[in-house]
Amino acid sequence: MSDILIVDDERDIRELISDILEDEGYGTRKAANSEGCMAALEDAPPALLILDIWLKDSQMDGIDILKTVKRDYPEVPVVIISGHGNIEIAVAAIKQGAYDFIEKPFNIDQLMVVIRRAMETSRLRRENTDLRRKDVGAADMIGSSPAFKTLIGQLDKVTKSNGRVMLTGPAGSGKEVAARYIHTNSNRSAAPFITVNCASIEPDRMEHVLFGHESSEHGVEPGLLEQADGGVIFFDEVADMPLGTQSKILRVLVDQQFIRVGGSEKIKVDLRVISATNRDLDQAIAEGSFRQELYHRLNVVPICVPSLSERREDIPQLAEHFIDEFNRSQGLPRRELSEDAVALMQTMLWPGNVRQLKNMVERVLILGENSDPIQAKDLPREDEKVEAEGRVVLSGALATLPLREAREAFEREYLLTQINRFGGNISRTASFVGMERSALHRKLKSLGVVTSNKAGTRVARVEDEEETPA
Repeated sequence: MSDILIVDDERDIRELISDILEDEGYGTRKAANSEGCMAALEDAPPALLILDIWLKDSQMDGIDILKTVKRDYPEVPVVIISGHGNIEIAVAAIKQGAYDFIEKPFNIDQLMVVIRRAMETSRLRRENTDLRRKDVGAADMIGSSPAFKTLIGQLDKVTKSNGRVMLTGPAGSGKEVAARYIHTNSNRSAAPFITVNCASIEPDRMEHVLFGHESSEHGVEPGLLEQADGGVIFFDEVADMPLGTQSKILRVLVDQQFIRVGGSEKIKVDLRVISATNRDLDQAIAEGSFRQELYHRLNVVPICVPSLSERREDIPQLAEHFIDEFNRSQGLPRRELSEDAVALMQTMLWPGNVRQLKNMVERVLILGENSDPIQAKDLPREDEKVEAEGRVVLSGALATLPLREAREAFEREYLLTQINRFGGNISRTASFVGMERSALHRKLKSLGVVTSNKAGTRVARVEDEEETPA
């Protein structure tokens, strides 16, 4: 993009700058007054605006145009043209957000140096925006378990609407990935996806970060709401948003406009809002740390993202995806997963969910010395219960039980783990553990193990005492 808009009330100056730039290979448009300038901007924002401070027979002078451009077209750099007696005004324009200024009569070499730098700034801004918009890798949804299919079905229903979505689920389960999936498959996919990590922003900085800031010293600094205009803003860990900011965000949701910190003009935005939390917001409302009105505004479509323990069938597929990802991004070896490694991963505890699995895969690939298949012994386990010579180490509680009770406790825990590993599929569980299906059913009944639906999949649990027939 090499389109440059030149705004000057002197025809000779407009033509001279245009001729110089076109000789250098740039495309140009010209305007003699503020009306022509604003019409050209509305038609198509240029890569660069060259703007005279003084414009005769115009409703707006250069400073007024500059303020409007920085508000409505913040990605367009502005180079100010100033006469010899207007240096102080030109410096003031820099403070309002202008990229640089050129003094009349200008030197052609100096003019081209400033314009090339400004065009490079414009290019970098566009590339940065494009990278944000094209960040679709994080939107990869991997899985085939019943719980995963239920989640995808719910996400697909909301992609084409502008309804606000509240994603709930434990930390590391993939709530941001789900939010990006909604964005990528929506009619806003070409617009920005902006993440606000409410837990990591200092409370006294939250409003500056969200609403932006403007001052005579630093000019205009757009906030995240402004950057997300036309696209999606994702409030991650929204329960950690300060109470004072919550009331102002509520107003933005109602009016779709706000005022920058230190400013006075209302900024209109078109936003779709997606929120996420791993906390109980009903409890936060009861404790007075979250506004009930905001909760109802955000929770138009609630969607629960299942934990990794609720979708154990997806673990091999997820692990293979991460292996490929680390091979592409870091050059780590592409290693296969052995059957014993898969079996162990599907039975491990995953309090950190998908994030923990990804970290573990990266660690195994970094520490691995070859491209041989990943074995169970290669997997780091904080809950390791096996000594070097292969003996199983009994827990203190199990070691104090008589043999019959210890055997029942072990069998109950073992079968619970295997059933959940296979998503509640009794036939697959029976095949793996080496039992006839009917024999397995009898064993489960004797151990008080039952299965029930949770998050779209079958989950095994120990039958509650009050549910056991007398």
